[in-house]
Amino acid sequence: MSATFSFVTRATLLLLFFSNLLFRTTVAATPSSGCGKAATGFGGNRTTTVNGKQRWYLVKTPENYNNTHPHRLIFTFHGLADNGATVANGQKSYLPYYGLPPLASDGIGAIFVSPTGLNTGWANAGGEDLLFVDDMVKTVEENLCIDQNLRFSTGFSYGGAMSYAIACSRAKQFRAVAVLSGGLLSGCSGGKDPIAYYAQHGLGDPLLPIAQGRQMRDTFVKNNGCTAQAPQEPKSGQGTMVKTKYDGCKGGYPVTWIAFDGSHIQTPVLKGASQTFAALETWEFFKQFT
Repeated sequence: MSATFSFVTRATLLLLFFSNLLFRTTVAATPSSGCGKAATGFGGNRTTTVNGKQRWYLVKTPENYNNTHPHRLIFTFHGLADNGATVANGQKSYLPYYGLPPLASDGIGAIFVSPTGLNTGWANAGGEDLLFVDDMVKTVEENLCIDQNLRFSTGFSYGGAMSYAIACSRAKQFRAVAVLSGGLLSGCSGGKDPIAYYAQHGLGDPLLPIAQGRQMRDTFVKNNGCTAQAPQEPKSGQGTMVKTKYDGCKGGYPVTWIAFDGSHIQTPVLKGASQTFAALETWEFFKQFT
């Protein structure tokens, strides 16, 4: 009896595994117009003019870039007083592109865009930074092979605020955002549509208090139809975090919230850990949509 049960259980697990694998590999991508085009010379430094102002951004393609294979498109926005190169090169306390490229080396891969804000920030006056995002999306997708269903944005501090602005205003164009210690700095035009939303925030953040992070999170708890709750948070001085995955969200629109015992930092490290959790948690959230 137990042997039969074991056989049936293993067979069922194998069936579920291969069914899931089949599902993952046959979900139709929406290829951009850049699919099939040679990408020679497109990566690296790029400039454009938006709203009469010159803008600058960096594009990183994978070493094994295939111009017939649709990739993820991931924007990585910098914090105040930094720039796109700071993020791309992993300067100051940043990991290169927030530590995501090594994690994205799977069967889909990713193309990264690291823009520079006006006056080293993302004030988004009159929506001009959103227009910059629109311009970058259009240009990158005309020249590189992107899956238009897999656009993502992340950023720290002011960059988190910009990712939040994208969530509010471009929810139908982007699949998910990851807001790292963000604040209400770049506006929230619209802010009524659902989008998959990840956020993390330090309890002791003196620059952008966690209350702002909670308020931003709750916008998408509501938009995504999740069950409202007051998540537990860690105690100060313990060097821990509490991760909450909200229940009841609309299919495809999860909300994940991490409160950690720490300050205003791009790469928080928990007590006893040797590396930040930020990159791994962001990637875990993004990869679920592929």
